[in-house]
Amino acid sequence: MSFRSKLFGHPNPYDIAGTEELFVSAVRENCSYAYRHCPEYKTILDDEGFSPDQLRCAEDLAKLPILPTALFKRRRLLSMPRRRLPVVATSSGTSGHASKIGLSFGDLWAGLKMVLRVCRKRQLLSLRPCHYVVFGYQPNRKNRTGASKTAFGVTLFTPALSRTYALRWRDGKYVLDLKAVQAAIVKHARSRFPLRFMGFPAYAWFLMKQMDEQGLRIQLPKGSKLMLGGGWKQYYTEQVDKPVFYALAKKVFGLDEADIIEFYGAVEHPILYCDCEHHHFHVPIYSRVLIRDVQTLKPLPHGTPGLVNLISPMVRGTPLLSVMPDDLGVLHDNCPCGLDSPYLEILGRVGLQDVKTCAAGAAELLEQTEVSL
Repeated sequence: MSFRSKLFGHPNPYDIAGTEELFVSAVRENCSYAYRHCPEYKTILDDEGFSPDQLRCAEDLAKLPILPTALFKRRRLLSMPRRRLPVVATSSGTSGHASKIGLSFGDLWAGLKMVLRVCRKRQLLSLRPCHYVVFGYQPNRKNRTGASKTAFGVTLFTPALSRTYALRWRDGKYVLDLKAVQAAIVKHARSRFPLRFMGFPAYAWFLMKQMDEQGLRIQLPKGSKLMLGGGWKQYYTEQVDKPVFYALAKKVFGLDEADIIEFYGAVEHPILYCDCEHHHFHVPIYSRVLIRDVQTLKPLPHGTPGLVNLISPMVRGTPLLSVMPDDLGVLHDNCPCGLDSPYLEILGRVGLQDVKTCAAGAAELLEQTEVSL
């Protein structure tokens, strides 16, 4: 059994201390595989003078060359032939470029075990049927974004009686249809089955404001939940503080703060970060998070803000071992919920064009190699 299989088969998704050695072994195993099977990744590691054998303990994880997520938006890096990748997930591409990440059958199996354990811990899995409203994309064969796949996947947490989408495919493009969503909510509020929301928080906010302005108040059936993920994207200037968001959800839908669940993740780091009852994103055993100094990229102690560096051995189809999104964050300890795992607070976003990462020259190194999916 591979180290990755052992890690993703561990019963406690937040046992960081108990899986430290196993996590390092899984990263070393994945790094060795990528080094042997992805020429572009081998070039980057060789240029940095790094070998997978250097990964011996948890402290060595910080030495692993970092790939900015922007690199995957410009280059296709694969560790397997395209025919062995049943899924190609695409980022939203709000910056004009989209990452395309290849996932193998083994990657998907590991991801499924992760989702089941994390969501069972958060009590999101149920045999009771639910209606779903998705503040995201209606499935379409032309849509390969990770956000659409994730949103649909969440509707499988319970038997789905119906699915209503905010972004509907019409005449070759997606159109936001909050009117249809509102009608569905009013209808399902009379059902004896719960209503679950999932998707982009911006659309949920716009709908709640619209209903509030109309003086519309709804008491959703017991067990209803508002699940949010994907960030505010192009609507970041309209983002509101969480207490304001929660208060409007209570006013319009009758949902308590405990019924609001948030997720964090990225196509380039498909690990499920699900908040606890205090809305903190605890780091699961399937990843490690380092916060790095903006100028030096040296790891910072918990409680100090900096650039977010995400590490995981989950994906083999694409070398995603150590990536850096355009997020600023800080790691905290001692959450009142009782989980020993540190939790990540996202402070905002930053452009990485001027940040000198270990892979700063990666784009130049790969100029001669074009890999397409």
